[in-house]
Amino acid sequence: MKRPIGYFCHHQGRGHAERAAAIVNALPADRPVVLFAARDDIFPPLAPHVSIRIIPSLFEQPADAAPMMANVRTPATLHCAPLGWASITRAVATIARWFDEARPALFITDVSAELAQLARIASIPCVTVLQHGERSDPGHMAAYEAAVGILAPYAPALEQPGRPDWMLAKTHYAPGVGIDFTAVDRLHARRILGLPEAAEIVLVVAGGGGGGTPATPITLGARAEPDSLWLTIGAVEHEWHATPPGNLRHLGWVDQSALYMAAADRIVSSAGNTTVHMIAATGRPWIVVPEWRYFDEQLWKARMLATAHAAVVLDHWPSHAGAWGDAWARAAHIAPATQRALVDPHAAEDAARWLDTLAERLWGEAVVALPADIPLSMDPAA
Repeated sequence: MKRPIGYFCHHQGRGHAERAAAIVNALPADRPVVLFAARDDIFPPLAPHVSIRIIPSLFEQPADAAPMMANVRTPATLHCAPLGWASITRAVATIARWFDEARPALFITDVSAELAQLARIASIPCVTVLQHGERSDPGHMAAYEAAVGILAPYAPALEQPGRPDWMLAKTHYAPGVGIDFTAVDRLHARRILGLPEAAEIVLVVAGGGGGGTPATPITLGARAEPDSLWLTIGAVEHEWHATPPGNLRHLGWVDQSALYMAAADRIVSSAGNTTVHMIAATGRPWIVVPEWRYFDEQLWKARMLATAHAAVVLDHWPSHAGAWGDAWARAAHIAPATQRALVDPHAAEDAARWLDTLAERLWGEAVVALPADIPLSMDPAA
């Protein structure tokens, strides 16, 4: 049996878990994988060689946190490293103990700069997932320098300027890894969803950051097009002064977001990684309004979408009907082929092959015999 791979997965949202599942499911069956996460209900079905170890959250303050240490200065090489959190102590101890017992080939982190550095300190080769954003700070750069490889879940065409050559040299691109590439035509999607077959449909993919996407600018866009049907999916923040027109429907969270995208004629969205790649794979006139995220992640992703001529990017929501009309006029010139070139249906398989090959090259062997009494995953109650 090959050395196992460990994989830390951030539990916020579904994107981290979906791309993790796609990659580890594509790894060879003789390459065991242990996923470390604060939740196990975020993952799609996993292959038999993949197990999950639940660890305490690294980011949510426990009830027993020591308040007297809350203001202790954080070193520039760390981001989230509060003192006095027993939950973090237990999580780090769990991972470090597994490092010692399983002697993994690789440890992948999506995402934690601190755990990438922990792996390096523990003498375990680490692969870190790279996201868009202003990440030239000491904490991120330490994680990237410590890593033996960097996995970017987007196309090279969306790479932002300023990445050092040494980073790019060890980066593997996996465009759209983890999204569903099942093709559904517009008419079939509308029939499944019970939407009018002949309508002009505008879909707003609302984000989950903060209180949600503001409803008021959406009412302005819908009111300016009384003959079209505007739908929103996701979290929407309603304001007292918004006057919703009759052609606007707020559907909330849905389980079939890909079907709604396929059913739409035009799409408005934030710049979340999964959302971006799902829409790019669909190929539609597209307006992007980035949301606030740490390190300007969505802002940079949106900028690169604009540079790639894949979307019309706005720095704020339209405040009047004319602004909507101008944005839609520009979006009409976007080529669906340009958008679809940003995703690769074989991204998961290619990433898995890269990881497996990297592990073999680093250790100089394809197969090792681990002692029979060393667990690859452990009982959470142990």
